[in-house]
Amino acid sequence: MKERRRSKVVISDHHSRSNSMAADRSKGVVRDEFATYAYILLYIALSSGQIFFNKWVLSSKEINFPYPLGLTLLHMIFSSVLCFLLTKVLKIFKVEEGMTLEIYVTSVIPIGAMFAMTLWLGNTAYLYISVSFAQMLKAIMPVAVFVLGVAAGLEMMSCRMLLIMSIISFGVLVASYGELNINWIGVVYQMGGVVGEALRLIFMEILVKRKGIKLNPISLMYYVSPCSAVCLFLPWIFLEKSKMEGNGTWNFHFLVLTLNSLCTFALNLSVFLVISHTSALTIRVAGVVKDWVVVLVSALLFADTKLTLINLFGYAIAIAGVAAYNNHKLKKEASPRVTTETPGDNSESIALVSQANTER
Repeated sequence: MKERRRSKVVISDHHSRSNSMAADRSKGVVRDEFATYAYILLYIALSSGQIFFNKWVLSSKEINFPYPLGLTLLHMIFSSVLCFLLTKVLKIFKVEEGMTLEIYVTSVIPIGAMFAMTLWLGNTAYLYISVSFAQMLKAIMPVAVFVLGVAAGLEMMSCRMLLIMSIISFGVLVASYGELNINWIGVVYQMGGVVGEALRLIFMEILVKRKGIKLNPISLMYYVSPCSAVCLFLPWIFLEKSKMEGNGTWNFHFLVLTLNSLCTFALNLSVFLVISHTSALTIRVAGVVKDWVVVLVSALLFADTKLTLINLFGYAIAIAGVAAYNNHKLKKEASPRVTTETPGDNSESIALVSQANTER
């Protein structure tokens, strides 16, 4: 009898432990899903908010800081200092190894120069065109990346890709046709930023495919930010330094500009978190959602934004093309992969860092 009672107690304890483990697993899954959605929402909020924040800083009479080159330089200096503190002093993040002087000179410096050019020209465009129209023009990015990729031997021309590029181009043209207050100076600046970003992505793909270096966003910003700061500092001396001194802008709003720079860095950090907890598809979908949020919300926030049905129709066509492009790229990237790849692997992160650079 005693033996039977003991066996019943053991079985009961085993069942209770199993139920407890199952409950813990269920709670863990719910917690992970909640964290994932929180990171995605944080990315969308920071990415959209940073665009609005930059526009406000550059065009607001209260802040009086119409210096896109100076603002971008401040972002890069701030990012360089914070990356150094987080990786070398506090050691919260680890810098990926494998960087050599030869790779830095031939790959990181060109990436940093193109990154500086992209942010500088993109932020300058906000002085001439609305946030929503700038966002619509950015939809042409896959076309620029594909054309330059074909020229560099990284992409192959096909009927499918030609159709996708035609759809995106047609959508952007329709959206531009529907713009009421088009400013061609702003369009030239924005398209220059698009070309710079496309070149940056081409250099990054060369860094990964031909040199085998894989960097997460924090490591990439650690290497690229100082280089971008140097590339921005030289033109800033000749183009904006004298203007800032002449207008007495050295009495700038220190707190506002510091917060603006901190938000820029937080945006890059949010991309690091999203990449770590989700997939390439998730962050690309989040990027499309963010684009629409920026276009629609900017119409409510800024007086210079007046959306028309032609604007929205053209942008919808372009976004459909972008979605088809993303789907094509994801299938292409997934096809050669080994099935033993672990979730949250950052091997693809260097290709996704472009999603972080939405501050311009």
